[in-house]
Amino acid sequence: MVAIVANKRPPRGLIPRLRRALSTLMEELGVGDKAVTVILTGDRRIRALKRAWWGESEATDVLSFPHYEPGDPFVPPHLGDIWISLDTAKRQAEARGVGLEEEVLVLAAHGLWHLLGHDHQQEEDWEGFRRVQERILAL
Repeated sequence: MVAIVANKRPPRGLIPRLRRALSTLMEELGVGDKAVTVILTGDRRIRALKRAWWGESEATDVLSFPHYEPGDPFVPPHLGDIWISLDTAKRQAEARGVGLEEEVLVLAAHGLWHLLGHDHQQEEDWEGFRRVQERILAL
């Protein structure tokens, strides 16, 4: 189940497509019986979160907050929260020449992959992120 909280107004049609695509991706990844919450917000709120949790005072595109320690044998029904800044997503979409909806889908997939215990400390770690980010666009 994908719950979406819009703290900032998203473009029309984004929420249903995001819910549908992320739910399908979760099914394909074997966590379709789990839940996530996606919070669509702006730069000010995401900057405050990044400062509080990472000590960095800058906006970012996506933050993931798992509700469990990845690798634990018990995975709770709710995997965690994915925060997406629509302000940063819009700038990135414009820079890449894509629509905001596409950028938000990519960021949601990226955030989900983090919730599933993956990180991108080294170049080879990015392969899984690229795979889920490309897949969600096809859904």
